[in-house]
Amino acid sequence: MSSKPYIRVAVGVILQTDGSLLLGSRPADKPWPHWWELPGGKIEASETVAEALSRELQEEIAITPTQITPWVRYIHHYPRSTVELHFCQVTAWEGEPAPQENQKLAWYHPTEPAPLTIGPILPATFPVLKWLSLPKRYLISQIGSAAAVPAWLERLEHALKQGVRLVQFREPEWEKAHPQQPELLHALEQTMKLCQQYEARCLLNSVHSLDWLPSTHGLHLRSQDARRLLKQQLAAPISSTQLLSMSVHNSTELQLAQQLNTDFVVMGHVLNTPSHPEQPALGWSQFSALAAQAGRPVYAIGGQSPATLCTAQQHGAHGIAGIRQLV
Repeated sequence: MSSKPYIRVAVGVILQTDGSLLLGSRPADKPWPHWWELPGGKIEASETVAEALSRELQEEIAITPTQITPWVRYIHHYPRSTVELHFCQVTAWEGEPAPQENQKLAWYHPTEPAPLTIGPILPATFPVLKWLSLPKRYLISQIGSAAAVPAWLERLEHALKQGVRLVQFREPEWEKAHPQQPELLHALEQTMKLCQQYEARCLLNSVHSLDWLPSTHGLHLRSQDARRLLKQQLAAPISSTQLLSMSVHNSTELQLAQQLNTDFVVMGHVLNTPSHPEQPALGWSQFSALAAQAGRPVYAIGGQSPATLCTAQQHGAHGIAGIRQLV
């Protein structure tokens, strides 16, 4: 076992309505002086994560959070310690942020170019900046045939107009019936063109030819394809600008996603759904327990709609994914 100290920390991802988040510099008398980080602090033995975060935010920046949503539990290994970070999104609070420990504060939007001009950022903060760029809804295609492409494109454009900014091209039945059919590739190209028009990202499901991957924004792995990559000791064939995601249904598959260093996972199915009538749903309790182990954003799938988004987030989801009811 490691002799390094193990520290549990509650971290506030304090967000304004425009998506800007609050960063603060560390005081000169603390480790990593003058480096920038998200506000928060150690969780005492008698405290919940929310209680610790509320106390720390009052002490550090004089605000009282009124809306705290659990988000990502992430473990970061520093040279001299291991820190278990409980990131929570804070979207409402009383008071105005004001430094109480001689630190500096700054609002930063994740879409701004890096590096930040304010100063060096603690390494554990960088994943948060990437995670915040992920939208709350992840739409998955279900076209089925060339004849259905016009209807899909109409539905896709409606979803994009309603704010969907992440799409997965996934056509297993079409691929099985007509592998690498020119019409199938053309459907992907049309989907990509429409997504680019609305500045949305489109990921390719690994059921399809990876030759198509360079023209997309990333890869979504089925669990069986993830197992094959690891068995063959291969890295996922994506560039540094592309996203990598994976479907997971249990803790074993979640470990595969962690080994492949995916940017996010899709977990389910959470609720009963017509597409999986023979398989029992995870339910929110089991979903929450698995999401706490993920170490990255998690999308809930299975029976999800805008009406379930808040419930999903309260159980640790970043957002929701689905084929039918996202808009």
